[in-house]
Formats: sequence, structure tokens, C-alpha cells
Amino acid sequence: MSGRAMRILIVTHVVTNNDGQGRVNYEIARAALAAGHHVTLLASKAAPELIAHPHACFVCIEASRLPTRLLQYQLFAWRCGVWIRAHREAFDVVHVNGFIAWTRADVNAVHFVHDGWYRCGFYPFRFLRGPYDAYQVLYTRLNAWCERWALRRADTIVPVSEKVAQEVRALGVDRANLRVIHNGVDIDEFAPGPSQRARFALPQAPFMLLFAGDLRVSRKNLDTVLRALTQTPPHVHLVVAGILRNSPYPALAATLGVAQRVHFTDLVRDMPALMRSVDAFVFPSRYEAMSLVLLEALATALPVVTVRTAGGAEVIGPDCGIVLDQPDDDVALAAAIRQLAAHPADARRMGDAARKLARTLSWQTMADRYLALYGEIAVAPSATRTTVVAQS
Repeated sequence: MSGRAMRILIVTHVVTNNDGQGRVNYEIARAALAAGHHVTLLASKAAPELIAHPHACFVCIEASRLPTRLLQYQLFAWRCGVWIRAHREAFDVVHVNGFIAWTRADVNAVHFVHDGWYRCGFYPFRFLRGPYDAYQVLYTRLNAWCERWALRRADTIVPVSEKVAQEVRALGVDRANLRVIHNGVDIDEFAPGPSQRARFALPQAPFMLLFAGDLRVSRKNLDTVLRALTQTPPHVHLVVAGILRNSPYPALAATLGVAQRVHFTDLVRDMPALMRSVDAFVFPSRYEAMSLVLLEALATALPVVTVRTAGGAEVIGPDCGIVLDQPDDDVALAAAIRQLAAHPADARRMGDAARKLARTLSWQTMADRYLALYGEIAVAPSATRTTVVAQS
């Protein structure tokens, strides 16, 4: 905005570099401060290095001790709404993340759409199945209503993938109010390098696939990967990175007869090193808004096998990966895996293309796009900032 420093307010629960949504906001804040702008973080937690910056201000909204996340998030949103309404004139840009505050905003970055999750066809909960399922359905439906309320009160909506954009449009939001900005990846931390299979107790010879995700939820779809593995040659192995406690998947691998070819590592702290130790990344998630781990695999020069239900899959072309139509099609998944395993030289070329693609999706590139959007908003006359009204 003509060289003048902007006054930016970012509202989210956590602004740190070890959390998905938190990492996105961390990188935006860091880039804004580096560019000389003034950033206020309205959150429960923020990275110390951000707070210490002379142009940063951290306003702490204490995490609630109310029972259930449903009540905790509602109280957080109410507190944030009160604070923003009292200080709105101090900022050129107010950036919120989904439903996070009971107030309007200039920018709403959408990282997850509860209505999209509920209607995707893979939603696992049923209201009458029991108390836990009933709570999950109530949580999802209330958040879906709150998200729609918040989106109707944002001037510009930023979906983190084209998949999320489609789900936002399904709520009645005009495409003209959307600006898709993909999440980023650290292309220096996640980069090709020497394999360290011995460090992770992995065999040296096999063609090694990697699956990484939360093993406590079915939507990540490890069960289909295990079924597909039964249809691949014996030299194809799978390493699974995720918390094993109470996981049903080791037993499933044994039942399917592939336990000797599946290597469960539990939680891995050094994911870049593990990614450098495998040959391909497999990620047939039944529902994903925009997965950071998918981008990390691309940056590490891994060919990616994923599905259209995984947000971010739209960036993957046939030169760097294989995008399947249905997440539960283990036959198609097995065929894709066999294709990569049978042609390792082609798989490596796909990995090189994946790395090239990831260079266009760095955190700095993402942050620059947000800052450019902020600049457009900051110079626009306030009278032109109209509330987004959902179409009927």
C-alpha cells in the first residue's frame, strides 16, 4: 500500500511452526514482519520468536477449561469477537481462519469445511449410534452452521485448495469472493538426500512406500493401502508413520498376511529423514482439505499416489504422481503401486518433477500471496468492503 506498513490482525488458536493451520499463520506473520508490517496475533499460543519481534503484538486469549472442544471453541470465538469489535479501527486488515470469532473480517482463510466433511460420503459418525457418535455429529453440524455464518461476514475468502473452494461454493458463496492460496512447504527442510533406512530399522532392498498420518481416524485410509499391498509383488514394502497406541492396523496387516512387509515406526520426529529413505508416498485419504504431508513428500522428490478426495491433489500432474478417482478402490491403488515399483527409473523421474513442483509451493510463495491480498484490501476504500452474502 504505497510503501506504508500495514497493520495486520491474525486470529487463530495457535501460531506456531509445528501445527498445520498454526504453521500457515506462522509463516504469514513471519513474512509480514520481515516486510516491515505490524502484526497483532490474537491467539492462545504464539511462537516466542514472533512475540519477540518489535513490530509484533501478542494478545493472549486464554484456553478455556470448559468441557468439550465444542464449548471451548465457542467461548474462544466470543472472546475474540468482543476484542476485535473494540479494536477494529486499529487495523488495516483483519484475517481470521474459518469460524474463529463472532465478528466480520476482511480475510477468512478456510482450512477445513465441516459441511463438506459431513456430506463427502465418508463421514463415519451416526447420531443414533451412541453418545460419542452423537457428540461428533452435533459438533460437526454446529461448526458447519458457524462456518457458514463466518463466511457470510468476510469480504474475501481464501480456500487452501480447489477442493475447499468447491465446498465453500456449495454453501452459496460467489466464486468472485474466493482467492485460492495453497498451503506451503519448507523446501529446505524437506529435500532429497541420502537414505537412512538402517536408522529406522528398515530393510535395504525392497521398493519402499511411505504412509504417514493419524492412525486413530479412518479417513486417512490405511486399510485400503494394506488391502492394495496384498496385490503387489513381495519386494514392495510399506512403512507406516503414526501413533500406534490403540491402532487396529498392525492386527489388520497380520490378518491380511502382509505383516512382514509392513513396518510400523510409531511417531517419527524426523520426517524429512524418513521421507528420504523411501521410494514413493502413498496417500489415499478419504477426506482432506489440504495436506501438508503431501506437499512435504513432493518436496522430498517422492512420486505421490493419492486420490481426488485429498485436497491438494489438483496440483499433481501425471509427471510427478498418480491421482486416483476413488479412495476405496484397492485394485486401482495396487495397480498404481505396481507401476511405480516395476519402473523405478520412471519413479525417480517423477520424483524429480515433484521436487520441481514443490519449489513453486514454498512457504515464502504462499506468504507473498497473502501479503499481496492484504495490500489490495488495505488500499481499497472502506465503503467497498461489503459483506459477503450467500446466494439463495
